Parts: sequence; structure tokens; C-alpha cells
Amino acid sequence: MNKEIYNLEPKAVWKHFYSLTQIPRPSKHEDMIQDFIVKFGQDLGLETIKDEVGNVIIRKPATQGMENRKGVVLQGHLDMVPQKNSDKAHDFEKDPIEAYVDGEWVTANGTTLGADNGIGAAAAMAVLAANDLQHGPIEALFTCDEETGMTGAFGLKPDVLHGDILINMDSEDEGELYIGCAGGIDLEAGFSYIPQPVAGDLKAYKLTVKGLKGGHSGLDIRLYRGNSNKLLFRFLHHAQADFDMQVAAVQGGSLRNAIPRESFATVVIPSKFAADFESSVKEFEQIFIRELHVKEPDLQFFAEAAALPANVIDADTQKRFINAIYATPNGVIRMSDDMEGMVETSTNLAIINAADGKISIAALMRSSVDSAKDDLAQMMLSVYELAGADAQLKGGYPGWKPNPDSEILTLMQGVYNNLYGKVPEIKAIHAGLECGLLGAVYPKWDMISFGPTIRYPHSPDEKVNIETVEKFWNYLVETLKNIPVK
Repeated sequence: MNKEIYNLEPKAVWKHFYSLTQIPRPSKHEDMIQDFIVKFGQDLGLETIKDEVGNVIIRKPATQGMENRKGVVLQGHLDMVPQKNSDKAHDFEKDPIEAYVDGEWVTANGTTLGADNGIGAAAAMAVLAANDLQHGPIEALFTCDEETGMTGAFGLKPDVLHGDILINMDSEDEGELYIGCAGGIDLEAGFSYIPQPVAGDLKAYKLTVKGLKGGHSGLDIRLYRGNSNKLLFRFLHHAQADFDMQVAAVQGGSLRNAIPRESFATVVIPSKFAADFESSVKEFEQIFIRELHVKEPDLQFFAEAAALPANVIDADTQKRFINAIYATPNGVIRMSDDMEGMVETSTNLAIINAADGKISIAALMRSSVDSAKDDLAQMMLSVYELAGADAQLKGGYPGWKPNPDSEILTLMQGVYNNLYGKVPEIKAIHAGLECGLLGAVYPKWDMISFGPTIRYPHSPDEKVNIETVEKFWNYLVETLKNIPVK
């Protein structure tokens, strides 16, 4: 065990978080972590259930004298986003996360850390294992596959849980309470083509966009960082017109809910254009740097000579493909009129793959206004239908409408003020918390979300602030002690 992390306070949370980092748990590959949590509950002698979709529920009775308090559901998800730097050798389905202390933060070596939502899950584990806390009836709900479709929340059955209050621990700014979130919907589009043999006096290049910060496509979209897919296709749109360029393959981004950091394309051009093509790449790199130097100081765009590919995309499909990507909206579409500084509606052009006769595109749209989300989804669908792609909308989920009169909100405002001498900020989050889906299944729940400070989730720069984990834990403990009677 990493002794530095093990000795952090509160030890009750950090030891469980470290144990989570040692078990592979990327989305869609969660059997090991689910088995671990089931065994954890059973070893404590607590009622433990794994449902048919993979959610784990562990029940802990109230401590003596607290039996008449309202039941609390502590909720977090077990899966993590598997992102790594391109030069990092790491298999997320087999290898543990190399977590370590870096000053005031805990981070990981070249990969995502999994503090999103490992800290929340670890806090729930600490409550379940503790014998020195005061609390009413507790149910810990560890959901599955939150990051790639919220399968666990979608599949949760009514009447399985008995609590009255849901405390979601998947927010990422200490000192803030969240009472609403955005809904979302996925776009999946694709083209089929017959690979065309390469012929003529041609030269091949591998184009690379790299060095971007990426990040969470909801929380970080307001930072206006570069999207590697949009930058790459901005150049491809220019190069197909000026250099008779042909595209052989494209790979950009890897996760629907992460802003893409790296994108690559293999292209061929007539040899007579080679010098001008290479100059144009350098010119576009400088354009990108001038536009994004504040947000993306490490941005790189370059071309390297490559082996001539056997095939390329046919000219008609290539033109429709490039034009569609170039025309696709990306980033913040509208800021909220109701909550200052909050994004209302956004979209992230997340994944592009093209090779061997198949082109696939994935984007994720979010909005706290369902009608705006649906309008953006139809706009995106229209772009790809006009381009002749096969396109569909999938995996839509609702937002969580804020309730400013919430009893748990009032309680937690007071508890925070008593602990830290100030009232926490009340916010809604531009991300897909599971509260929207869970509240649809359990409409009578009083819901709230909070957490420690996590920066750069869904990227290899992910880190969690050590001091705020202790404040988060103390806040949770004091809240559970003060849950009202039924």
C-alpha cells in the first residue's frame, strides 16, 4: 500500500479509496469491483444485494437511539473513466492505478485517478464500516456504468430502496451543494465506404493534434478548451480543397464524455504538393496556438512522413464526412439565464474513427432545459442526415430540477455554517448526475449532491485536493448525525 496515501486524514476514507485504485474498474468492465464491494458488505455482516444490472446495495441499521430518523441513501458510482497519456503503458482492465501524493493533491501517474467517483464510494464504505458514528438507517447504493450510459441508474428498480433522502457524493467542488443537473443525449453517426486503392505519385503523412488538456465534457466545457477533433478537421477541410488530399484513416478521442485531447489522421497528397502541404501544417499550428495559447499552452499540430496506405476513403464520402465534422456545433451553445455563470446547453464532438470501410462519430449533448437539449439534438441530427450519414439519437436521460425548498438542503446549509462559519454555495451542475434518473424512479426522495474538490476529471491530469476530502468527510458525518426524524 502507498504509505503516503494510507497516512492521509481521514484514514477511514483514504484507505478505502486506495483499495479502489488497486482494482481495475473502467466502465463496462466492473465485475471485479462489484465482487469486491459485495464481499466488503458481507464481511461486515450487513445485508448486501447485487441487482440484475450490477448495482450493489448495502444496508446498515441505525445506531442506538437514531432508529426514528429518516433513512438516508448514500450514493456513488463504482466505474471510472479510463484515460491515459499516449506514452503511458497501462491496461485499465488489468493494471492498478498508480496513485500518489503531489503536494496538496492526490493524483495518478499518467492516467485518470478515479477520484470521480472513487472518493464518494470510499466515503460510503467508511460509513458502513464505522462503529463510532451516529446515524439513522443507511443504504449505500453503488451504481454501475455511470460514465458510459448510466446503465445502473437506468436499471434500478422501484421499491428496492427504503430511504427518504438521497445524498449523492459525485460533485467536485468543496463548499458547494448541488440541487440540479443537466440531462443529456448521445448522437451516433456513421458512413460506410468502399476503400479505394492508392494510385499515382503520392506522399503519405500522419497528422497529429496533441497536448490539449481535455477534461470532463460537462464540467470543463465552460473553460473553452480546444477540441482535437475540431482542430484536425479544420485543417482537413482546408487541405482537401488546396492539396487534393485523400484520407486513409482517422482516430480522434476515445470517450463520449471527455473532451478529446488527441486526434490523428493518415492522409496522402500528390508529391508535387508536399512542400506546400508541410508549410500549411506549420501555418495552421501557429493559427491554433495564437487562438488557444491561454487555454492550451502545450498544443501541438504536426505532420510526419508515413508509409503509403493501401487504401483511402472515396472522394464523395470523404467530402461529406469532412464537411459534416467541420459543420458540427461544439462547445457551449448557451449560458443559463437562471443561474449566473452556469452553462445551460452544450455539445462535445467526442469520438471519430475511420478505417476499413467504416466511419463512426459520437457526440454528447447536455442541457438543463430539456426542450433545448432536444432542439440541439435535432440540429446535430440534421447535419449528419444532410451529409448522407446513418445517424441516430440514443441514451437520453432527464435533468434534475432544483428544489430550493428541500429539507436536506436547509439542513446541510446549517451544518456547513456551524462547521466552517459560512453558508455553502447552492448550484446546479452542467453534468449528468444520476440524481435525475434516480429521482424519476423514486420521486419522493429529497436529493442533494456534494463532494470534495476534484480537478481535471476524465483526463490524466485528474487530482483530488487532500484538505477538502477531510472537510467533505466531517461534513458528511455531521449531516448524518443531524438527519431529521420521520
